[in-house]
Amino acid sequence: MASTGPPQSLKRSDTSLTREGDQLIITPLGAGNEVGRSCVYMSYKGKTILFDCGIHPAYSGMAALPYFDEIDPSTIDVLLVTHFHLDHAASLPYFLEKTTFKGRVFMTHATKAIYKLLLSDYVKVSKFQLKICYMMNKTFFAPWIKLRVIDFHQTLEVNGIRFWCYTAGHVLGAAMFMVDIAGVRVLYTGDYSCEEDRHLRAAEIPQFSPDICIIESTYGVQLHQPRNVREKRFTDVIHSTISQGGHVLIPAFALGRAQELLLILDEYWSNHPELHNIPIYYASPLAKRCMAVYQTYSNSMNERIRNQFANSNAFDFKHISPLNSIENFNDVGPSVVMASPSGL
Repeated sequence: MASTGPPQSLKRSDTSLTREGDQLIITPLGAGNEVGRSCVYMSYKGKTILFDCGIHPAYSGMAALPYFDEIDPSTIDVLLVTHFHLDHAASLPYFLEKTTFKGRVFMTHATKAIYKLLLSDYVKVSKFQLKICYMMNKTFFAPWIKLRVIDFHQTLEVNGIRFWCYTAGHVLGAAMFMVDIAGVRVLYTGDYSCEEDRHLRAAEIPQFSPDICIIESTYGVQLHQPRNVREKRFTDVIHSTISQGGHVLIPAFALGRAQELLLILDEYWSNHPELHNIPIYYASPLAKRCMAVYQTYSNSMNERIRNQFANSNAFDFKHISPLNSIENFNDVGPSVVMASPSGL
């Protein structure tokens, strides 16, 4: 039996939960009826799991956090983080340092590597009020010693909770977690993509059906055009604008979609010699630092990228240059500039 409605209280203040332990409780502490601050609480047979720990980008301060006051963090055995995006992981330092949580945290190797860079950059540039809490706390990076890593398809067990993860696509390191408690299997997808792109594999389909699936559904009722059609629309607009002497400004977050767009642009420029004198700039110091992570974890990418890495670095772009400052921007003639939305 599953319950998705918000209970009056999920805190364990007496032994009543022992008698009710056969009830599987699933409660969204965020993202249940919104996009942002993904965080899902699940308990069954006296075992408790938290999936993801994000913030809501539309709010600031404590209001951006998931509803942690609905639970007793000290009772959580395991916290599983699906990927590094802020709406799935940015409240993790607060949860580790400012609550009574004493359990274990797991994420994939690539997620952990990128997450540290992403969050430290976010604290520097964000107006998010919780950064004061982070920066005042001299142990800001102390939580990293608590983060443990898991390989895809590796099965781990903590306090009677068995879990493993599958490739989710979406971004480098993204995982879907399968949890097994007393023979009941629950799949939590996080963000996923069923379509292989230029550098990432498509989400895996588990070899068996779970008893319960907690699934990301932001685009659940929309039909997307095929990838090749979307790519052609993208490159056609850019080529047309450049041909008319214009400038193309592309807002893209530093990690994830940006790497995909850069691969598309570099390949398109290589196939069109008439564009070789048109510069492409990418303004993101964070992405530059994270490129080393992308190169390190190339084995987590699709076969096309793995084969290319055997001969050359797929992210060593031939037609794209980093833009470290506006002083280095030569605004003469048409160009393409990709940067974070705040940078534009």
